[in-house]
Amino acid sequence: MILVSKCLLGIPCRMGMPTPREPSEIQPDGKVINRLGEDVTEQYRKGAMEALRICRETGCTSAILKSKSPSCGSGIIHNGKFDGGLVEGNGIFTDILLVEGIPVMSELDYIRNLTDGDNF
Repeated sequence: MILVSKCLLGIPCRMGMPTPREPSEIQPDGKVINRLGEDVTEQYRKGAMEALRICRETGCTSAILKSKSPSCGSGIIHNGKFDGGLVEGNGIFTDILLVEGIPVMSELDYIRNLTDGDNF
């Protein structure tokens, strides 16, 4: 069973947060802060834990998640400065999945692998 981010399927998902909402980025200290300076870390953690629960219930063995996201980013995320810059790192949910031993790739990695003929 492969978990795929709802947003990649065109389904709005904000983990109980308002839509539209202010962009959020992970800061160097690990907190998730929105553009207004509000700490939204707990909302992201709650969403990640709920997604992990679903992943466990469905027998998920791998995941394709949204690149650069503070929740789902895999290997690269926004730098926390809201300037479009990127840094190495993972989103909160990605880190949780990796600890659980579930491999994660971004949609960009997946497309790249399809083009290169690799399998996930």
